[in-house]
Amino acid sequence: MFIQKLRSQKKNIISGILFLLLAGLTFYAIFHGNDMGEVLEAIRGVSPVYLIAAAVLGLFFVSSEGMMIWYLLHALDKRAKLLSCIRYSFIGFFFSGITPSATGGQPMQLYYMKRDKLKVSESTVVLMTVAVIYKFVLVLMGLGILLFAWDELSGFLGKYLYLYYLGLVLNVIVVIVLLFVMVCPRVFTKIVFSGEKFLVKCHLLKPSEKRLSTLVGFVERYHDTVQFFLKNKHRIAAVILFTALQRLSVFVLTYVIYKGFQLSGTGALTVIMLQASVYIAVDMLPLPGAQGITELMYKNVFSTVFPGSLLTASMCVTRAINFYFLLIVSAGVALCCHVARRYAAGRI
Repeated sequence: MFIQKLRSQKKNIISGILFLLLAGLTFYAIFHGNDMGEVLEAIRGVSPVYLIAAAVLGLFFVSSEGMMIWYLLHALDKRAKLLSCIRYSFIGFFFSGITPSATGGQPMQLYYMKRDKLKVSESTVVLMTVAVIYKFVLVLMGLGILLFAWDELSGFLGKYLYLYYLGLVLNVIVVIVLLFVMVCPRVFTKIVFSGEKFLVKCHLLKPSEKRLSTLVGFVERYHDTVQFFLKNKHRIAAVILFTALQRLSVFVLTYVIYKGFQLSGTGALTVIMLQASVYIAVDMLPLPGAQGITELMYKNVFSTVFPGSLLTASMCVTRAINFYFLLIVSAGVALCCHVARRYAAGRI
């Protein structure tokens, strides 16, 4: 137990250092060669009303995942509190933001859901359903952009167009794999028990009949939960529609910032489409928070939308709100949960 805890802490420290290093390099690359006086002056000119509206959209983006978790848990007759589910979403955002390919979010969400006496099997299905639909909606949007706005897309993305194709293909693969695992109980069972055997062979776990019995029960409940959702397609349809609204909220955020700079000439649909294309391109890249590449793509894609120093200024404001602000809020939520857990355990 001590060794596992030590390894977990070491992994978190490494992830944190990598995140800070990338953040430092990103800020240097962005600001190097720019007249920061002009950039700061442009930032000060943004309307506070639009900044508040953008912040609200960002908070809605994260909170809405918690609303979907709450909705699906209630479909399973689990009386989870809405605020607790929103807390899970902020915890997930924080750990996804500081780990490569956003791999740390769901494990931490599962950890806190288990602490709140929710069954791991059902929580796993709910989180996987949210993740699959999240990716599925992103793929649909990506394909829609290709079909109906390819000329604009290729013109604005230029040399980064290949990243868009790569991101779209990777998201399609993830959706297919997750769906396959969810609806094929034999495959899921094999993955679970193969993983348990591997951990025993590596001496990370000791052989245990009780654990095997628990895993059997977990797999059975997992399969029952998947079947329940498959038989209640209207619930899945509702989550798909709400996820589309969630995704659009963070894309609209960029247009709100555009209007906050009192600019005109580029339509809302174009700005939303461009921000969506950036997200699709960087979504699957193995970088914490997709730092660096997101900023570089933004400056390339929006170079004709935001003139002069407004390009760097808009990128700073947009990225600050849709990532760093949300990350700080999420870190605060995660810290409060950690302190509350230690207090409940009588450690402080």
